[in-house]
Amino acid sequence: MIAKLSGILDSVSQGSLILDVGGVGYLVHASGRTLAQAGRPGDTLSLRIETIIREDAFNLYGFQDKAEQEWFRLLTSVQGVGARVALAILNVAAPEGLGLAIAAGDKTALTRAEGVGPKLATRILTELKDKAGGATFSVPVGVSDSAAPSTGAPVVQGIRQEGNADDQDAVSALVNLGYGRSDAYQAVARARAENDNNDDKADLQSLIRQALQMLSGG
Repeated sequence: MIAKLSGILDSVSQGSLILDVGGVGYLVHASGRTLAQAGRPGDTLSLRIETIIREDAFNLYGFQDKAEQEWFRLLTSVQGVGARVALAILNVAAPEGLGLAIAAGDKTALTRAEGVGPKLATRILTELKDKAGGATFSVPVGVSDSAAPSTGAPVVQGIRQEGNADDQDAVSALVNLGYGRSDAYQAVARARAENDNNDDKADLQSLIRQALQMLSGG
């Protein structure tokens, strides 16, 4: 099992690159984000590797950061999501945006990816909200990953999942006003975090008002 490759970047093509390691060229599939950060041919490059073996194929998938690799693992754990679809999702959503979309239940953010229809998007949201949930979703905005409890799942900054009805109602109200669910979720999370930091207990209307100010750039 290959876990990491370090070598010289030979070439980059659509959806993959070739990494020269000691004279052996490895074809590594990667997201557009990873490919864009790979550098130029001749540059040194180190990638985290996921090895996926099938009856008719032995494929390598490369990642420059741990968060993207963890989301790849989570995505491919969902029935119907293969490596190609997982990369397609990572092409349209960076790890932090993907975590926010899943926490917010934003189906539209997922269906922008090639190969993801409404039914599969719903399955991803349902399964991953549990797998990547718990303590990792309760990190207030502004708290670093290193300060968060480690559960092995990607950290998502957002609304507490232990159940604050006002938070969820505020998100729903903003969505009804025409804002995207992910944007609404993030604004409410920021408003709630500010209130918590100031030891304020904002009611629903105050929470919506603060979130609207953030969404409007106020």
